[in-house]
Parts: sequence; C-alpha cells; structure tokens
Amino acid sequence: MIMKNIHLLRMSFCRFAIVLMMWPVLGMKAQSSPSEKMANLGYTYRFTDTVKSKKLLADALALAKSTGSKRDEVVALALSAFAYRKMHQVKKFSSYAEQAYKISSVTDDEYAKAYGYMAIGGFKAYFDDKAEALNYRLQAYTLFKKLHQYAQCAQIGSDISYLFSQGSNKKIRKYAYEALYYAEKSRDPESILHARLAVGSYLSQIADKNRGNDKLWKDAVKFQEQTAAYAGANHTKISSKSNLAISHINLASLYIRRSRLMDRELLLKELDSAESISKKYSVKITYGNSVGIRGQYFMLNGEYEKARAMFLEGIAYQHSLPYPDDEMQSNLYQSLKEIAAAQKDYASYYLYDQSFGKYNRINYNKNLQTNMQNAEIKFESEKNMLRIRQLENETKLQKKNKQLGYIISAILFLITVFIYISFYYRKRYYRKQAENLKQQQINNELKLDLLEKDTLEHLLEKLSLERRFLRSQMDPHFIFNALGNIQSVILQGDKTKAVRYLSKFAKLTRDILDHSRKESVTLEEEIETLASYIGLQQLRLHDSFDYEFIFRDGISMHEQIPPLLIQPLVENAIEHGLKPLENRRGKLKVTFEKASEDTLTCIVEDNGIGIEASKKRQKISSHLPLATEITHERLALYPGIEKDPAISCFHIESNENGCTVTINIPLL
Repeated sequence: MIMKNIHLLRMSFCRFAIVLMMWPVLGMKAQSSPSEKMANLGYTYRFTDTVKSKKLLADALALAKSTGSKRDEVVALALSAFAYRKMHQVKKFSSYAEQAYKISSVTDDEYAKAYGYMAIGGFKAYFDDKAEALNYRLQAYTLFKKLHQYAQCAQIGSDISYLFSQGSNKKIRKYAYEALYYAEKSRDPESILHARLAVGSYLSQIADKNRGNDKLWKDAVKFQEQTAAYAGANHTKISSKSNLAISHINLASLYIRRSRLMDRELLLKELDSAESISKKYSVKITYGNSVGIRGQYFMLNGEYEKARAMFLEGIAYQHSLPYPDDEMQSNLYQSLKEIAAAQKDYASYYLYDQSFGKYNRINYNKNLQTNMQNAEIKFESEKNMLRIRQLENETKLQKKNKQLGYIISAILFLITVFIYISFYYRKRYYRKQAENLKQQQINNELKLDLLEKDTLEHLLEKLSLERRFLRSQMDPHFIFNALGNIQSVILQGDKTKAVRYLSKFAKLTRDILDHSRKESVTLEEEIETLASYIGLQQLRLHDSFDYEFIFRDGISMHEQIPPLLIQPLVENAIEHGLKPLENRRGKLKVTFEKASEDTLTCIVEDNGIGIEASKKRQKISSHLPLATEITHERLALYPGIEKDPAISCFHIESNENGCTVTINIPLL
C-alpha cells in the first residue's frame, strides 16, 4: 500500500514546480526608459518585498502616463499584471492585463504590442484557455524575435512549451529548445535558468513515458544536474529565487522515480539544497514541498519514524505561516495516517484522520469559492475583450477615413474642376460608412447579448452534468453497505481488518473525487481505481465472485481517456448481475482492445442472471439507463464526437447466462 504513494508524491509535492516556472521574470538587462527600468525593478521584488514591488510598479505606471509614452505604459501594466498574479490578486491581474492589451491594440509600436499580447496571453493561460493563450503568446513570440529581444523570446518560448505539455512532444521539444537557444543568446542567467527548466520538464516527461528506457532517465538526470549546478553558480544574478529551489526539487523528483537506480545521498543532498535556498530567501512553498518529498521518501523506504518527523515538521512549518496551504496540510495528515496504519497505531490514525478531514474540507471550500470568483472574472473578461475588439475595428476605420480625407483634400486642391463630383461621392461614402458602422455596432451588441446568454447556459449545463456525473459514480447502497460492513467488523473486534477496509474505502472515495475533477486520466490510473472498487465489492459480497482484466495487443497503459466511464458499468454488472447469482460462482471480465488509432474498446462481461431476470426482481431499474445517458452526454463534450458518432455508442447483449456491455472510448 505504501508503494502506491508514488502518485501522491508526484502529484501533491512536485506539481507546483511547473506552475511556478510558468511565470518568469520578464525584464531585460538594459531598458530604454526610466519608467521601464523602474517597472522591472518593482517586478523583481514580487517575491521578497510585495509592498516595495507594488510601490515601484505604481510609480513606474504614473511616470509612463506623465510622459505620455504608450510603450512605457503598456510595459508597466503588463509587469504589474504578472506581479499581482504572483500575489494571487486575480482581479487586479485581470484588470492590468486587459488594460495593457487594450492600449497596445490601438498603437503601432510593435514593442508595446508584444507586451500587450504577452499580458493577455498570461491571463488566458491562468484560466486554462489554452487556445487563446497560445494564440496571443505566439504573436508576442513573433514580435520579440523580430525585435531581437532574446530574453523575452526565451521566456515566452518556455511558456509555449508548457502549453503543449499534454499535446505534441515535437512541439514541446521545438519551443523548449528554441527558448534555450535564445536564452543563451541573451546571456541572461534568469532566462537561461527558466529555459533549462522547460527543457528539463520535457526530458522528464519523455523519461516517464518510456519507463523501461534507463538511458532516457539518465539523460534527463544529467541535464537536471547541470541545471541545478548552473542555478547555484549564478544565484546572485537570478531574481526568481523560487526557481533556484525548483531546480533541486525537480532533480530530487526525478531521482525518486527510479528507486532501483536512485542514489540516496544525492536525493537527500538535493532536498537539503532546496530547503536551504527556501529558508534563505523565505520561499515558503518550495520549503514545504521539499519537506513533504523527504518524508515521502522515508515512508517509501520503511523509515516510518523519520517520515513521521518530517511530516510533523512540515505541519509545524505550515502553522507558522500567516496563510498556510490547506491542501498541503491535508496531504501531510494523509501521509501520517498511512504511517499509523502501517504501524497499527490506531489511536494516532484516528487523530490524524480528524485533522485530515478538517483541512480537506477547508481546502475544498476554498477551491469552490475560488472557482466561482474566477468564473465571474472570466465572464467579465470575455465581455471586455469583445469591446476591445470592437474598439480595434473602430480605430482601423478611423485610420482609413483619415487617409481617405487626405486623398480627397489633395484631389480638391489640385483639380478644382472636380470639386462638385468629389464632394458628392465623399458625402455618399461617409453616409454608407456611418450606416455600416451603426450596423456593426448593433451586430456587436447582439453578439455580446448572445455571448452572455450562451456562457451562462453552458455553465449551468456543465455544472448540472458534473453533479449528475458525481452522483452516478458510487451507488448509495454500496456506500451504506460498505459502512455497515466496517461497523460489523469493528463490533467483531477485528481492528486490523476494519482499518484496512476503512483505508481502502477512503482511498477509493478520494480517487473517484480526484478523477472526477480531471479532464483525462491514464488507462493505468483508471484500472487502479476499478481494481480498488471491485476489491471492496468482493469484501462486501463475501468473495462470491472473481474478476480479471484482459489487455489485447497494442494497448498502452499510458493512453489518456476520460475518467470514470467504466465504473458505472462494472457497478451494474455486480449489483444487478452477480449479486443475485445463486447456482454458480460469479465471474466478471473487463477486456480492453484497440479499435482504432483514436479509439479504445472496453468490454464488460458477467455471467450473472441477465437483464430480463434482473427486471423481474425489481420493478424499477434505472441505474444502467442513467449511467448510459450521462456517459453519452459526457462523451458528446469531447471534440470529434459529432464527426464520428460511433465513438459514443453502447452495445448491450444479455441472456440467462449473463450480460455483455461494449463501449467505445475516445483517446485524448
């Protein structure tokens, strides 16, 4: 059970590294104006002195406005936006990013436009609007290359590679290595470290996808070691002190993924370095995560007391902070629970579980509130962006009218004979332009109304589907029966079995909730959740049936599929087919085979009583139709389903010897 915590290790204590790296220092070594220098200086203080950072950025913006320089104003707004993003003030981040883009859109200054695109691209990336974020960042990338601003090219190229992190490996490699090329050309240590982290992320992903290839892992380790060494040699020239610690944490994470090749001393050395940097520069999040990784390492190696000490140290550190990370607290208490279970220390397990539940609820409520606030900000931003585009169109029209006015004036001055004709056509032309502009404004207002209506309807529909989806994942009867069985085992005095049963039930519930928040999971993760669920059903039904998973040729456990599509079908097979079975032992078989390059076929077979017999046993049987309907609706949300409706169809066969359900699942 402890070895399965590798997923917790990688997801809870290491995922922050990529998130932090996506917000680089955007300044250059030498600036063209006092305002831009002041803005970049204020931006560098965002980690160490937020009060000073805000003041310098505000002064830079005021100076830019007083000089009338739109370029300086856009740069100050863009850097202010990213600074407030680091301070988690989303509304100010949104406001400054939109102002930077709005001002840049009505200027001809390519440098200002590049910063405007960069600001709005960062805003779109924050709300996971990858298509829009990629579009704006590519435009900024193109302009900065044209202007030979290599430091900005390096950092935006790195960000673009992260946007492709779940897509094409070729594009990830292209932009990560281009970022490194421009970073080295700029000779800016800040940009070089940021680009090296992006390349290291790409190499780590390739090593993870090819777990049997030790050479790829060693290549990734070698590159990450060089990155950590570079960060140490240039630490005084790098203002993003969190990236210094991240270079060591990423290397430690890479070490721990290959336990048979891992050097214990090297792992602990990297964690020591990360903690030292975090303490020195007061980077709280990297310190907490390095403590968590160290504790996980001791736990995986059976050194439970050392692991317990590390997790308790991490909890004490979080309590010392003015704004502790509730998600990290819940993860630390979860790890302490697993140590207590492994040592059969049930009193400690109970205390840790109470604290875990407390912080888990707090974190859930905070996430829910944040998501609601972000949804409102995103909705308002969409309206603002539509108005900005309308303003761009009006500006273009004004420029065209101005040019036309000069031409007409020249014609009137040089050829007085055609004054009357020119006046007539000019008046006619402006009348038509005014009508077109008026019609365009009406159309834009209609589009805005439709956008507001469609956005709200889409949000309500999505929330409704998500609630129905969560309700369909676990039958309430299964939950009540499982809890009843746990109570029965406790009353019988078998504490070990009760704790094991309760731990499995808690893990299954946590996995289902975790997967239900994801857009996709690997086939391996889906199988692991199914196995946990079926195992609990076996315990509940006194081991009255067997099960097996079958994988045909061509199946990869790393394929990405929509989460929790198969569990409702397995649940129906057990509840309505195998549970009522009396005259033979139950058998459940789940088969996976490759239907096409983009489609995975799953076949769920049972030797139960069949659908007709099940309907006779109960007057209403609605769980399977509900699961089928919701699964159809979920699949319809994925691109390509309308073009290939066969992907989302079910096929059901049933007789007195059992039932077979076939579903075609799109690969993401």
